Amino acid sequence: MIAIIDYDAGNIMSVKKAVEFLGMEAVITRDPDILLNADKVILPGVGAFGDAMEKINNYGLNEVIHKIVDKGTPFLGICLGLQLIFDESEESPGVKGLSLLPGKIVRFSGMDELKVPQIGWNSISFPKKSKLFDGIKDDSYVYFVHSYYLKADNREDVAAIAEYGESFDAAVESGNIFACQFHPEKSSEVGLKIIENFLKL
Repeated sequence: MIAIIDYDAGNIMSVKKAVEFLGMEAVITRDPDILLNADKVILPGVGAFGDAMEKINNYGLNEVIHKIVDKGTPFLGICLGLQLIFDESEESPGVKGLSLLPGKIVRFSGMDELKVPQIGWNSISFPKKSKLFDGIKDDSYVYFVHSYYLKADNREDVAAIAEYGESFDAAVESGNIFACQFHPEKSSEVGLKIIENFLKL
């Protein structure tokens, strides 16, 4: 069973539908017992970093998420879910993230000629071989909606990069932690293949 963490964020239902389309049972929940006993766990979401962390902390999910990761359950962050995995974000100064991996979230800068947020399709390339992108061709296109992006401290964690005025980290993979800044559930066949790769771990 695939558990999708419910912390009142947007865009959760589309992730559930994608998982079910691929033939797996999915449940949206914040119940610690269900989350801790799930085969795999997904942290999706759109919205503001600070608001999301406030809700995660208020629901007691911070500790639960760390337990899920510590026990080795495959864990996938999507969009805001990727950002929350790291230490902090320029969007919400002073707010501590989940700190599952080291790094910070920064706003696109020097973007006079490009619109922020980035909304639409962009290609990704792969600096290393990864389980999440197995069978995905270099320079495949995926769908982004974001104003902030990841600067990972450990370059070996970075599984995909993209360009939008500047190069940025588009996905990470470290042990049982996986995350995408883009929306695989909205990225057509390529996105479904990425989700399928995660579900098969």
